[in-house]
Amino acid sequence: MTYKKLFMGALAALGLVAGMTASAQEGDMSREAIAERLKPVGQLCLQGDECGAAAVAQASPSGGGQSGEDVYTSVCAACHTTGAAGAPVRGEAADWTSRLEKGMDTLYDHAINGFNAMPAKGGNPNLTDREVKDAVNYLTEPVRGEDVAIDTGDSEGEAAPAAQADAAPAEDEQQVAAASGGASDIDGAAIYGQICMACHDTGAAGAPKLGDDTAWAPRLEKGMETLYDHAINGFNAMPPKGGNPGLSDAEVQAAVDHMLSSVQ
Repeated sequence: MTYKKLFMGALAALGLVAGMTASAQEGDMSREAIAERLKPVGQLCLQGDECGAAAVAQASPSGGGQSGEDVYTSVCAACHTTGAAGAPVRGEAADWTSRLEKGMDTLYDHAINGFNAMPAKGGNPNLTDREVKDAVNYLTEPVRGEDVAIDTGDSEGEAAPAAQADAAPAEDEQQVAAASGGASDIDGAAIYGQICMACHDTGAAGAPKLGDDTAWAPRLEKGMETLYDHAINGFNAMPPKGGNPGLSDAEVQAAVDHMLSSVQ
């Protein structure tokens, strides 16, 4: 009986130790879980810190902007695959002969700053000059000769696009427009001919064509304020202000009024 009592006592002691160990482990796990939940969601990185460099690398894994082909596909293809508004078609040598004779620098300048019906940077002011030049290189690649010098400069360190606030109309300009009756005194037809016709004369990228009652009917149902808002701030494939951030809101509204006058 003595041995049996000793054996039972030993088992009880082992059970107690095991229970205490499990409880301690659970406590450790609980502390780890709490610490994990309370861990900061971010960290402060100063310029030059390794963590800051890692964040930059993660944000821009390719080390640069979009490729020329990417820019062409997302911005330029709407006109340069269809010939909308007289745009030279990629791969059509006859379309490019006279343009290439002016030199690549001229083509870069026209693409960056706009020319005739083509808006600056194809209507996407957020593109860098480097990205636009790469798109021009891709666009002309099938038709330019091997002896044509192109700009393939490194995009690193290029300045970001100018802040959109700089291109926005001044507050006093908006007040003058409002005082003079808004867009009523502005030549909307002239603005349409300079900016909007590239897409709205051809239907490029799904734009409703001038005078097409069927295309405009569902848009008119949304109301004039919505149409003005879409034209000023952009909507789907249409860039803000038709790709010309230098236009005032009143000028954009005048262009919209001109387009709607053909279907109302």
